[in-house]
Amino acid sequence: MSKHEKHKWMFPARFRTGAYSWKASRLACQRLREAVSEIKRVAKKDPVLGAEGAVRLMEKIWPALQHVDTSSGALGSAVYKALDALLPIIVNAPADKKTRSKWLDRLWQAMEEDGVDYLGPVGDRWGEICGSVEVAGRWADELVSTLRSCWSDPNPGGYFHGATACLSCLLVAGRHQELLELLELDRYPMWHYRRYGVEALLALGRKAEAIQYAEASRGLNQPDAPIDHVCEEILISSGLHDEAYQRYGLSAATGNSYIARFRAVAKRYPMKDASQILTDLIATTPGEEGKWFATVKDLKLYDLALDLANRTPCDPKTLTRAARDHRDKEPAFALGCAMAALRWLSAGWGYEVTSADVVEAYDRAMDAAKRLNNTDDVNDQIRQLVESNESAPMKFVRQSLLGRLRTPAPLVSEMSAGES
Repeated sequence: MSKHEKHKWMFPARFRTGAYSWKASRLACQRLREAVSEIKRVAKKDPVLGAEGAVRLMEKIWPALQHVDTSSGALGSAVYKALDALLPIIVNAPADKKTRSKWLDRLWQAMEEDGVDYLGPVGDRWGEICGSVEVAGRWADELVSTLRSCWSDPNPGGYFHGATACLSCLLVAGRHQELLELLELDRYPMWHYRRYGVEALLALGRKAEAIQYAEASRGLNQPDAPIDHVCEEILISSGLHDEAYQRYGLSAATGNSYIARFRAVAKRYPMKDASQILTDLIATTPGEEGKWFATVKDLKLYDLALDLANRTPCDPKTLTRAARDHRDKEPAFALGCAMAALRWLSAGWGYEVTSADVVEAYDRAMDAAKRLNNTDDVNDQIRQLVESNESAPMKFVRQSLLGRLRTPAPLVSEMSAGES
């Protein structure tokens, strides 16, 4: 018995067939993360053993998760992240031909049995998993006739789950022209397939044609961002940074937040002025300038941040936090943030807003005003704001500040006279 067979993995016990019920999506995601961590730890000490664990987990994904509700997309995303982390371990493992051949057979069986295509990313990198040009060529020979028949069938609707595996193998085997000719048979071109054509053209040194090929892949239900990113990378690799920035730099920027998008562009174009990049990015989201407030604030462009916060709606809680964090070092900016927060609260903006949020925005405004020796003027500005109309949000803000907002002395005298 080999040492790989002797090793005691922890994750298989948590990925038994039917281990997770319909509502166990969160638990399944957690177990996937734990399994990936275990495999990565082992792979650091023994890359082949780590790859064996990765293959074993992939075999168990569909049987274990087949009954889980995937409608939220969380589980599918978790599986994708797990595969993204584990595939390089398999690809780079220094396994002998016999071991890798067994992995390929096991993974192919798992892909055939996969009911929802969880293992699609495995097929996408099949040529790399083969480990050599020779093995990739043999797999291509086995798959290409089936794919050619599927795409040549006059009856629409044919599907072959090994399509990307075949294309990947042709690419790795260096059969670039055959790959391009095969792609021409697909009557419903998809970027998911045509990206291999772009790689083939690049391998042939035909960069201009690769960009044209990628551009021709656009269409209904085809993702623009990945196409933009590929074209951008081709231009950058050719030293055409200005053209890459103008044509694709901003549209190819991706990230989970606005500041992540900015950093992604700034990293790719260090020769560009950061403020110009920021201005260009803001221009790509007309009507949503306020959403860039946090990004601009983090870059310490305070005047621009306040301009954005007042130009279009901005989350009042974000503005209030900014006022709190900057009240000592940037009191003028803090005051502007707090006033903007009260303004948007008075206009009805904000998610799950309570009276406490209104009071905090007011307190932050007065804190900043004290540091600027301007409390009376700021108090008057807030009072004028909350009395400017009788809308429901305005009444809510006014009621929330009842007892805190100071009334001018003349108004008090008039009220006393009326009562007498």
